Amino acid sequence: MKFLLVGGGAREHAIAKMAAEYYTVYSCMPYKNPGITRVSEYKILDILNPGQVADYCDEVNPDIVFIGSEEALFHSVADEIIKREHLCIGAKKKAAEIERSKAFMRKLLEKNHIHGSLRFKTFTDVETALRYIDEYAGSIAIKPARQAGGKGVKVIADLQAYLKEEKKDAKKKHASQIVKEQLSQDLEDQILIEERVEGVEYSLQCFTDGRNIVPLPLVQDHPHAFEEDIGPETGGMGSISGKGSLPFMEEGEYKKSMEIMEQSVRSVEAETGEPYIGVITGQFMLTDKWGPTIIEYYARLGDPEAVNIMGILENFDEICEGYVNGNLAKISAQIKDVATVVKCVAPKGYPNERDMGKNRKLQIDIEKIHNLGAEVFYGSVYENGSLYTGGSRAVEIYAEGDTILEAGKTAEKATAYVTSDWKLFHRHDIGSQELLDKRMRTAQLVRDVYQYRAEHNLIGRNIDWIPGIGKIET
Repeated sequence: MKFLLVGGGAREHAIAKMAAEYYTVYSCMPYKNPGITRVSEYKILDILNPGQVADYCDEVNPDIVFIGSEEALFHSVADEIIKREHLCIGAKKKAAEIERSKAFMRKLLEKNHIHGSLRFKTFTDVETALRYIDEYAGSIAIKPARQAGGKGVKVIADLQAYLKEEKKDAKKKHASQIVKEQLSQDLEDQILIEERVEGVEYSLQCFTDGRNIVPLPLVQDHPHAFEEDIGPETGGMGSISGKGSLPFMEEGEYKKSMEIMEQSVRSVEAETGEPYIGVITGQFMLTDKWGPTIIEYYARLGDPEAVNIMGILENFDEICEGYVNGNLAKISAQIKDVATVVKCVAPKGYPNERDMGKNRKLQIDIEKIHNLGAEVFYGSVYENGSLYTGGSRAVEIYAEGDTILEAGKTAEKATAYVTSDWKLFHRHDIGSQELLDKRMRTAQLVRDVYQYRAEHNLIGRNIDWIPGIGKIET
């Protein structure tokens, strides 16, 4: 059988490697990913051009098309492929709006009263956003209203009264920067402001045919650039998965997360008139307000979370064929019983000054990495005689172990064999005992609070104290 993959990053490299175990793989990508080209016949083209991608599908006549790239989904590539009667794993443009527009997603959750919805406001221009910031002194998250690959998200805790004006200035500066960088230029809504929540994040990735959902194991991404969860938000600096589940999650929390996913999939169909058919990933946080709380949705597998999953999914072919044949009801994911850790290596300059990290020569000792039992997946790199960085996350190192700690140690050792004449960085703490202990403590703290709130009918309610007025619900 022929399998055609659309996309050229580390996520797609992991998908291509898995697909090559079952199929003859073809791929199309905007630049030559050296990992994907080793396991597929490939074509370099504009993957955001539906006609070009669909023409390549007509040429290959694949049995299955798999779209990995979110931007391809946003540009109606799945719509055109399906129109030409190819079997495609990938959401149509209307359904993919749940990722493309964070404003659409928030409004959808609110309209359908879905558990875990946060208070939010959207703004079509920066002036209105700045006036709102002047009036509202709370702790908030300020984001582009559009998916921007992890760029432009800033969470500001406004807790100290003596820093009120400084925090207000920081909020205004960031809101203005979002518009200046045109991160939401193709949407009416430009800026999204949400209430700030704290807790532990986790990703739930699923295949769905619009009626049935096949969930994959939980993975935790690490979006902050530097150790101890500090620094700017990125597309993800690494990820972990445990045997069976993440060590800080309880079964009831997983079930509630699945309920939220199911309600959201049904709500997309009710809103757009089309069933949500494709891959969907919920980026959740366990918070003291709700328990499982949606931070954002992806209309595709996560990156780097897909790398964890592709390493342990034992019936990828069965899921893909069940999906395109409308037979997902009879299928569940078969998972290898190991823990996994992924560590992303990026050039200095990522994520905010990406041009600094472009065109830097990269050396990778594949043999030594493989001898450790680890694997390399190529992200933002290109090949021109030698390997060069593209400015974003260059490679993702994958390792397995009996525990997350064991897998983390292997992945950490492997990073030593990725070098450059330019400074590279990665997060040493991903998969460490210290960070796992921190996650466990945080999860238990928020669990104690949200369970208390649930027992007292306070779950999801916003209750504030106003001096001279007293307790009010907002």
